[in-house]
Amino acid sequence: MSVPHKLLQLQIGAAVLYRDRPHRIKHILDLNEVLVVDDETQEVSHARIGELAATVISIEQEAKPDLVAVHDAAWDEATERFEIIRPLLNTPSRTRQDVIARAKQYQRHENTLYSWIRNYEATGLITSLLPRARSDKGTKKLTPEIETIIQSVVDSEFLTKQRKSQQKVCDEVSRLCANAGIEPPHKNTVRSRIKELAGEHVMAKRKGRKAADQAYSPIDGSFPDADWPFAVIQIDHTPLDIILVDDVYRRPVGRPWITLAIDVFSRMVAGFYVSFDPPGALSAGQCLANAILPKENWLTKHSIKGDWPCWGIPGKLHMDNAREFRGNMLQRACLEYGVDIEWRPVARPHFGGHIERLLGTFAQEIHALPGTTFSNSRERGDYDSESKAALTLTEFEEWLVTFIVNVYHQRVHSGISMPPMEKYRQGVFGTKDSPGRGLPGRINDEDRLRLDLMPFEERTIQDYGVVIDEIHYYHDVLRRWINAPNLLAPKYKRKFMFRRDPRDISIIWFYDPEINAYYPIPYRDTSHPPISVWELREAKRQIEADGRRHVDERAIFDAYGRMREIERQAQAKTTAVRRAAQRRKSGQEALRPAMAVVPVKSEPATTQPTIPVIQPFDEMDDLA
Repeated sequence: MSVPHKLLQLQIGAAVLYRDRPHRIKHILDLNEVLVVDDETQEVSHARIGELAATVISIEQEAKPDLVAVHDAAWDEATERFEIIRPLLNTPSRTRQDVIARAKQYQRHENTLYSWIRNYEATGLITSLLPRARSDKGTKKLTPEIETIIQSVVDSEFLTKQRKSQQKVCDEVSRLCANAGIEPPHKNTVRSRIKELAGEHVMAKRKGRKAADQAYSPIDGSFPDADWPFAVIQIDHTPLDIILVDDVYRRPVGRPWITLAIDVFSRMVAGFYVSFDPPGALSAGQCLANAILPKENWLTKHSIKGDWPCWGIPGKLHMDNAREFRGNMLQRACLEYGVDIEWRPVARPHFGGHIERLLGTFAQEIHALPGTTFSNSRERGDYDSESKAALTLTEFEEWLVTFIVNVYHQRVHSGISMPPMEKYRQGVFGTKDSPGRGLPGRINDEDRLRLDLMPFEERTIQDYGVVIDEIHYYHDVLRRWINAPNLLAPKYKRKFMFRRDPRDISIIWFYDPEINAYYPIPYRDTSHPPISVWELREAKRQIEADGRRHVDERAIFDAYGRMREIERQAQAKTTAVRRAAQRRKSGQEALRPAMAVVPVKSEPATTQPTIPVIQPFDEMDDLA
């Protein structure tokens, strides 16, 4: 079960836990080191930041709800509250007069704003600003008809050269709803839809492409708003110019993909994700999670010497328009954690120049490794990439991180005329000419962050459990929700949220809407082996190829067993077989957050498997 989220604040005077005792930060020594003083004994200790933990949340707070389960109206109200208090957040110079002035501007009481500020600064999450549910009033999700009307009016009235006001849009939405006999949405809901539009897109539609280019294009090599570490993170992906080998036979399995994140201010590598599968929602989400989370435990586990003191919640995430970056899961997760998304304009690749140059830098270094394919056939010449391939996925990751930490971060970068690590340090601690931003807070609930960035499915719960892709899942924690009616349409069954890691679908994660927590749900038949979603699809294709019309769970795992037998006979013969085996190995070591399960009496057939405790970046040991 997840616990309420809280950021580990790394500021002088901040309350922290060190060796399970309450302390306060007395001095910040470096990017990874602080002096802390024991609250009771006043003993001063020299501590690594990775040894600190957040204190128990002191404010009254409900458990964090699932992002996708939040109703639109409640989400709109939370985001409106966030916009009201945004200029007042995490500002040491904030005065009561500042709060009073902001409250008067939006016709709120200053105590209300103080409450919102207190809740948000304690968590760093938009969901901390959600309105509390009342027993006599429930929030309703907008119907598809109203959503369609709003979208149509925004396109035809607001996103035009006539530049009609938001009030005109609200009036037109109300008029069309009245004509259709539909209760119109609140005007704030319509305004929230308009706020969600990308600023550059709005300007291009209302003022023209030239005006948008002038306002949003980088000038003289700079990037808008990238004024401190993690103010802007760029993320992109590309296939790598190298062939890797499998862990067992050390034979070629193919070229991997990398999804990479860069801090535009310092040019530090913020995070990465490597996989043998083309980019998708999983790779985009996991790269972002890796960028946000600390890295010291992963460095220690892989015996890599050096520091990578790069973590924190980005102010803005800059990405291209690829489908894997446009998913609702990623967009709502970013909004929840206070991350603004900015899309790279179509057909203007210079907007992603920083990440493109970084990928190019890595490509040049990779060309010196055994098994490189180089950039093109002319460069490759008669070099036999497959016969020279020598590195496994894990070994390549270790080489890449060693290069990042001990070479790339330490050498002078031509774009900033200093090493990225030095620029990052200046952004945190400041220089004689400009103040530093300070150390960013660290996510306390790392498991929840990863789950928030995982793909999801919505399903009803039947008396036999849950079915996703013809596979049955069950645990007694589902029992009370069997055949639960839809709250708004009782004649229909209620759908619930289930997160799923595509690399290992033997467990899904059920979101309990009352407890606001996740629970792991295993296969109903626990004798089935763990498989990935890609193996599931291949098994279904095999069933169809055999001419069977009906696909069920037994047929899927029978086909999977036949596929494995064929692979065992063909081991070390073909690249495709070795790649499949390598994906399976990676999937079996996929991320499994260490969520606690409510004690319940389970039948032997549904015994809950042990979920190992993980550390940050453990999911990168062998990525699928």
